[in-house]
Formats: sequence, C-alpha cells, structure tokens
Amino acid sequence: MEHHPRHIIHNFIPLHICKELEFIHKSNCTVGYRPNVFSTTLSHLIATNCPHLIMPFIPIREMVKEKVEELFGCEFELFVEFTGLISWTKGASIGWHSDDNRSYLKQRDFTAVCYLNSYGENFSGGIFHFQDGEPANYVPMAGDLVMYSADDRNIHCVDEITDGERLTLTIWFSRNSSYDEDEKLISRVAQTLSNNELTSCIPLPGSSNMYWFSSVEGSDQLQGFDIRYARLLSLGYDISTTQGKTSDEMNSTIDVSDVFTEPLRLARGDTLFNKKFANLLHALQAVQFYYWSRSNLPQTEGVRNTGDIIQLSESQKQDICNLRCLLSSTMKLDASIFCHPSSNTIRDSHFDPKIFSEALTSWEEYAFKLHEQLTVHLPFWKEYTSLFSVSLQVVNN
Repeated sequence: MEHHPRHIIHNFIPLHICKELEFIHKSNCTVGYRPNVFSTTLSHLIATNCPHLIMPFIPIREMVKEKVEELFGCEFELFVEFTGLISWTKGASIGWHSDDNRSYLKQRDFTAVCYLNSYGENFSGGIFHFQDGEPANYVPMAGDLVMYSADDRNIHCVDEITDGERLTLTIWFSRNSSYDEDEKLISRVAQTLSNNELTSCIPLPGSSNMYWFSSVEGSDQLQGFDIRYARLLSLGYDISTTQGKTSDEMNSTIDVSDVFTEPLRLARGDTLFNKKFANLLHALQAVQFYYWSRSNLPQTEGVRNTGDIIQLSESQKQDICNLRCLLSSTMKLDASIFCHPSSNTIRDSHFDPKIFSEALTSWEEYAFKLHEQLTVHLPFWKEYTSLFSVSLQVVNN
C-alpha cells in the first residue's frame, strides 16, 4: 500500500444518493472531455440556472474529502479541485496513464471515484485496472469508493464500454489552495441568484454544441445528434411544439436549435401532457425525475393532477410523428447508446400517464426545496469561502 497508495471502500455511498446523482446527470449532462464520455460539473449546473442541483453534492463531497484525508494521512490539507459526474458510453475507454502525466495536472494530489451504477446490471465493459500493486483490478459496483494518489504510483486504465452507460462521481483533490474550486463556485452561485429575481428553477441551456454528440471526431451535424433529444427518445417520449406551426410549415423553416430552445410539450404513446416546458432541457429534467422518483410517487388513486393529460387526436399524432421525422432527418440518431439490455428503465411497460403527471408537480416541489436550502447555505459559504453542509441548528441560532 505504501508503494501504491490506494483504497477501495465498498458501499460507501447509499444507493438512494447514487440514484439522485444519476438523475441529475442524465438531466443535465453535456459532451465530455473525451469521445463517448458525458459530464455534469457543478459550474455547468450553476451556469444553466440550476444552482439548486449542487445541493445533493455537498454532503458527499465532505464525506469523501474526510475519508481521503484520513486514509492518506493529510487531515485539513486538501482542497477540492474538481467535482463532476462523468458517464462513459459504448466505445469509451482510456489507456494506461496517471492523473498527473500532463503538465497542467501537476497540482493534483489525490483522485476519488464514487461509482453510481454497477457492472453487468447497467453497463458492460468498463473494468478498472491498476498497472502495478494490489488490488490490481476493480469491477465497478454502485456505492463503492475508489481512492488513489494521482501520480505514477497509480498508473491505471479502463476497459472499453461495450454496452450501456457507466456513471461515476469524480472528485480531484489538491494541496494547493489556488486550485480550490469552492470560491469560484460560490461567486457564481451568488451572481446567479442575484440575477434571478423570480427565484425560478427553470434551466437555461448552454450552447447547442455542448449537447451535440458525434462518435466521429470533427464530424458535421449529419453525423451526430443532440443527447437531450436522444435520451427522451430512448425512454419513449416525443415532443410537440407550442408555437402553433403545422408540420408543413415547420418542414420549410425547421432549425433544430430553435425547436430545442423554444416552449414545448411532451407526448408518449397516445397521450399529450398539457404542461408547457420552457425548452428541451426543462422537459428532460422532468422525465428523468419521474424515473428517479416514481417508486415514491402515489398510485393512481392518490394523484393530484389529472387535468393535464390529453388524448391525442389523429392529426396531433401525425404532427408529432412528422416533427420526429424532421428532427431525425437532421441527425444520425443512435438513442441506443444510452441503453443496456438488462436495465429496467429502458422499456417502461407499466407507464401510467396519471403518475407521470403527478411527477411533474413533485419535481417542481423538489427543485424549490433545494432552492430554499441553497439560499440558507449561501451566506455561510460566502463567509467561509467553502461549500459545506449547514445544520438547521446553526441557522436557528
């Protein structure tokens, strides 16, 4: 262990936290730093008017930092350099490398990887290997934490993903305080909240290029697709514009970026949900919330809102079908990149429109609850220039 500083702790993160972070990632992720990789950073959440979604990260960051400092004997020495959710999809891999083998990463001292889903159940491939020392191999399982020094003593690689989506929470630590991400994040949160007079939790998408996936590096739009749209399609959802244009009118004027940033509604099968979403990212957050929280939602007899469910007419079905065809014609869609054969959420044979409608209301309540927590935490964060959990007892005093 001295020659190869590393630790693996099984079941470190509760599974319900893993599922919450998975929901956040699948709702907000953008194209990542290498082919077939997607990422959700705290700075991106803040920039897209979702600063409230950083709240579930705070206690996990603290737990991981304390454990890294304890096991590597560097109590009160470390600063969080980076916090992000990273997923690896079919074709993604990395060859042998260490985390400090590039000059601009020399400040990194330790890496911690929290695995949020499991090999075999959610993805195939993606096994982690260390070049030397023990343990030499690690098979990812939800809730596990892998920690290691970010230097040549822990050269590692990851097998290619052959199916599904491998999801992690990755945190980098440095002893150099100038790389501490907290001060910048706090400044951005404060700026976002001050600019948002209505305390709205509606996301504002980033550049369309941030969501454009292509398996061919440097390819044009005909060889890629929008990952937000692909995630919706992979779960069986369509979109319906709210601008009053017929499919014939859209055929001559369609612009994918406009369709995805304008108000829209969701449809599934023969059902149209009357709720208007501000943009595609807004709709995707609602859908992913449903898949995360549906086991805790009331059954049909307990739902509050059923008036937002509309049975599609034949002409509406045709318009939605035409829109799907028009959008697909501008992309080389491969929605299967987010699917794994053994996943239970890919094909929802028990979908209930009424429960989904209930989820839309619960999702808004969840977002506003996190927003309230954020406003409570922010004054303390600004005072101490650090992101940390604030107890209600401290606030009340």
